[in-house]
Amino acid sequence: MRRLLLAAGLLWCWAGGTAPGHELGSIRVSARFQKDGTYTVDATVDREHLPPGFGDGAKIDPRFLPIAHLTPEREAHVAGIVAAAIDGVEIAFDGNPVRPSVELVPPEGGVAAFDASELTIRFTGAIPPGSKAFTWRNAGAPGTNMLTLRVQDEEDAVRQWVEAGSRSEPFVLKSEIVPMTRAQVVQAYLKLGYTHILPKGTDHILFVLGIFLLSTKWRPILAQVTAFTVAHTITLGLTIYGFVSLSPRIVEPLIALSIVYVAVENVVTPELRPWRVALVFGFGLLHGMGFAGVLAQLGLPRSEFLTALLCFNAGVELGQLSVILGAFLLVGLPFRGKPWYRRRVVIPGSIAIAAVGLFWFVQRVIG
Repeated sequence: MRRLLLAAGLLWCWAGGTAPGHELGSIRVSARFQKDGTYTVDATVDREHLPPGFGDGAKIDPRFLPIAHLTPEREAHVAGIVAAAIDGVEIAFDGNPVRPSVELVPPEGGVAAFDASELTIRFTGAIPPGSKAFTWRNAGAPGTNMLTLRVQDEEDAVRQWVEAGSRSEPFVLKSEIVPMTRAQVVQAYLKLGYTHILPKGTDHILFVLGIFLLSTKWRPILAQVTAFTVAHTITLGLTIYGFVSLSPRIVEPLIALSIVYVAVENVVTPELRPWRVALVFGFGLLHGMGFAGVLAQLGLPRSEFLTALLCFNAGVELGQLSVILGAFLLVGLPFRGKPWYRRRVVIPGSIAIAAVGLFWFVQRVIG
């Protein structure tokens, strides 16, 4: 019996001495990271288990003034709790604090904030481009508080116990939820635009080769390529920004027909006619809508929307110029002066291009 009393005494001493330093707090925090490059942090305050006098006389941090409307008379107590709960909040990425938007989430069931047993304060913002890790700190939170971290669409969550005033362990952010830096956007979308032509854009490659075959002189080629570039740049931008919209079931067959037309004209017309540049411009409008459809599927970063759009378009141009340069070096330069060039290169090549374009047209119409 004496031993039992001694053990109970030791347990009481431990509980009364060391335990308060690890007392579970009354604020739990949940951080969610969305794939659109934003974050949401909810700090839920359990009012029933707050220390006595918590929030009395607290003033709202000037950074969080959007929720200062809680200060009128009847809600003064709630305002004090909110002020104390967010006092010393630090949301940081790679150790650099950010300034989030803050709001008090309305309690469920139409309960007024001053009657609710729990108050949820929500912090939202954009993840800084290139960030690698997230940390949370709340100097005003009493006790040891639970921090739950979760990525959108992932079932598993990471949980940490964070001591009052301490900074959480860094939560490593996956690349798919972190916005790219401008340099990364430039590199990525230049590559996407280029690879959309080489090697993936066989229909655009055939169209550009059709432009090349009619004349191997640089001036006529550049006139057509310039018209094509200006046209597809216009519709690419207008389509992406939502000013123009045409179904892919219409655009894709028409792109195939544009390939057929250019190739057939190469066969029946021995030289470049004035209307050719205008027709290429019109076909470029169609191809721009095709580019926009691909770009819409790939997605554009909200923080660098225009940069990505321009770089994708620049990548497309580099791909087209690579096709023309390759054709000129392999075919035009060694053979363009030969008397049989048109008979053995231009006509057979154009017929082959027209046949493929016609096959694609039928396939896209009935597909």
